Amino acid sequence: MKRTALFPGSFDPFTAGHLNILKRALTMFDEVVVAIGINIDKRGYFPTEKRMEIIRQATKDLKGVSIVKYDNLTVDVCKELDIHHIVRGVRNMIDFETERSIADANRRLAPDIDTVIIPTSQEYAHISSTAVRDILRHEGDTSMFIPEGVDLALYRI
Repeated sequence: MKRTALFPGSFDPFTAGHLNILKRALTMFDEVVVAIGINIDKRGYFPTEKRMEIIRQATKDLKGVSIVKYDNLTVDVCKELDIHHIVRGVRNMIDFETERSIADANRRLAPDIDTVIIPTSQEYAHISSTAVRDILRHEGDTSMFIPEGVDLALYRI
């Protein structure tokens, strides 16, 4: 039986830290579905389609990765896709507490869906999408924070 997990997030943009978590999740699951959450109350830095392109570029050499977008509850996406595991990455204890609370809420909503929390490797712990967006806004070099081979300048609007 194929083991599949959902890796949800805004991925605005997809960073080297996200890729680290994804690669590590692929050692536990046969397939990982990267799910871009769309919040209609927020305007992202990159449009959703551009985020999907960035993730495709970053994961082009990985087997077992697919990408979807969604605008409903994460557990509902899991149910729609018949997925019973959610993967979340954490950089520090603050992230862990937040993710644990979300995992607890998801477990109440869908008891058959488990969350697997993966701490990012130390060399990526300082990377956040927020920091990357700030660097982009100030026309700085983001290359050390994003997956190798991805040029965010190609995706700017």
